[in-house]
Amino acid sequence: VIVAATTSNFNQSVMFSRLASRTLTTARQARFASQTVEALEEIPQWKRLAGAATILTTGIVAAVALEELRPVSAEEMEIHAPQYPWSHSGMLSSFDHASIRRGHQVYQQVCSACHSMELVAYRNLVGVCYNENEVKDMSAEIQVEDGPDDKGNMFKRPGKLADYFPSPFANEEEARAANGGAYPPDLSLIVKARHGREDYIFSLLTGYCDPPAGIEIREGLHYNPYFPGQAIAMAAPLYDEQIEYDDGTPATVSQMSKDVVTFLTWAAEPEHDDRKRMGMKAILILSFVSAGLWYLKRHKWSVLKNRVIAYKGK
Repeated sequence: VIVAATTSNFNQSVMFSRLASRTLTTARQARFASQTVEALEEIPQWKRLAGAATILTTGIVAAVALEELRPVSAEEMEIHAPQYPWSHSGMLSSFDHASIRRGHQVYQQVCSACHSMELVAYRNLVGVCYNENEVKDMSAEIQVEDGPDDKGNMFKRPGKLADYFPSPFANEEEARAANGGAYPPDLSLIVKARHGREDYIFSLLTGYCDPPAGIEIREGLHYNPYFPGQAIAMAAPLYDEQIEYDDGTPATVSQMSKDVVTFLTWAAEPEHDDRKRMGMKAILILSFVSAGLWYLKRHKWSVLKNRVIAYKGK
């Protein structure tokens, strides 16, 4: 019993000593904080402002220095394409179908020599930029491999509406061999596959120029400031009066670039006009529905909002 009492007294003394130590530490911290506040209050305001300005300036200089020392990639050196006022870029704007027809003419006579459009069929052109008879005559000009026949042999036949645009090369290896190792991409979805969409492709087609002083371009490449790395294997594909439009529009480089970009945008988004038309109908219908719901809400809640709650004593 004596030992237990002694141990209990010892534990209590240790607990009191720890509590006293914590109280002393807290008092010292409070005294130090008050002394610090008093010291700060004694510092003139202009000195405090000068110190804050010095710290801010030092931070800005350090950030600028780190930015200058950061490595720069080739993609950051390219010129970003400006934004152009496309006729179909408005919320309720549709494609210029005359421009789509001219753009298809540019693709057919210029771009199709190297680039394919494997996801676009001749039937997709009907009602967009050609009538059915025109598209039938156009598709009949190509020869499509079909078969097998009764004897198991493949044969050639004239194209029809259900056929897709023919590819200029049989496979990727043949395409690379004919273009110095570069593979011409398929243009069916090229507008969606490039950052900047129409603006980038238009700037690329019209941006060919001589390299500035001090920049050497390897043989077989061409300088274009809008292409990542500024060196592109494709030579300038368009030049003035390269083709003759059916409607008599002057075939300048900018006009042909604008038309073929419009055609490629339609090819990537053939539902563009229908989607906007459906969206306009949906907005109109939802407006009437919203007005009806607002009236129903006012009608149902009018009883609750106008009621008077009265408490009567016993």
